Amino acid sequence: MIKKLLYPIFLFLLLGSTFTFAQDAPDPSLLKSASLAQDLQFPSEPSSLSFFSTVRMGLYKPEGKGPFPGLVLFHQCGGLGSSQRPNRSMFDWLKEAVSRGYAALLIDSLGPRGVDTVCYGVKGGVNFARGVRDAMQAADHLRKFEFIDKKRIALAGYSWGAMVGVLASSKRWGSTLAQGERFDAIVSFYPGCFTIKPQSGKPYEIVERDIDRPLLVLMGESDNETPATECVAKLGAAKAGGAPVEWHVYPQMTHCWDCRHLDGFSKTDVRGNHVTYRYDEKATIDSTRRMFEFLEKTLGGKP
Repeated sequence: MIKKLLYPIFLFLLLGSTFTFAQDAPDPSLLKSASLAQDLQFPSEPSSLSFFSTVRMGLYKPEGKGPFPGLVLFHQCGGLGSSQRPNRSMFDWLKEAVSRGYAALLIDSLGPRGVDTVCYGVKGGVNFARGVRDAMQAADHLRKFEFIDKKRIALAGYSWGAMVGVLASSKRWGSTLAQGERFDAIVSFYPGCFTIKPQSGKPYEIVERDIDRPLLVLMGESDNETPATECVAKLGAAKAGGAPVEWHVYPQMTHCWDCRHLDGFSKTDVRGNHVTYRYDEKATIDSTRRMFEFLEKTLGGKP
């Protein structure tokens, strides 16, 4: 009689543990996608910021021995640009981070692989899985240095890099593609929250409901390249399920409101929309404030 009563309980526990194991198990398809391009080689030592510094992959730190919180900065779909047209917005974020006491690693997922852009799809094996792995490996690289506070490492991504950030906040993506510890906090600026339909493999969502890392998403109301409306509903569903996510939508702001070097730039995006970028100083200042206040809150205080 006792055995009969205990059997359903045993079966429930067994199935529950099996389900948990299945959820935590690495996703082979993500691992395969992340392996289509070689790993990046990160800087072996920090560089100094000066008037003559160029926009390139590099590690920069404040004066002193630290330990400093670490911040990985991830670019938009056009990478860090070229010598003729460098991505000044990413350099501005780099300088801001260092001035606020962060050791910042600005990564370049495109240039070292001979890729100029991923704005219109995967190129040279640089897909979102590869991007997430790049970000995770950058965090692992930061943890090698004595001047880094290994318990306070965050990611800030912009556009394509923001989509990488949202995916990195997912338990499935993060646990599969991280080879060490994951990020302690993530900030994503104007990500696309649409469904990705790769040429091979199953479609997937940028916003997963299994977000388990503190995530701040900043968006523009007039952004027709990566519309905020597509994000808010999905982020709301994740938050309703307990995900540690928050967001803010800037009225009348377009995509890339922080991009001084792209003010007035127009193009037709990957989905056929005609888009124009408008730099906005007030939104840039406010999003800077929101980003670093969020990092202070989630990382446990100021640097």
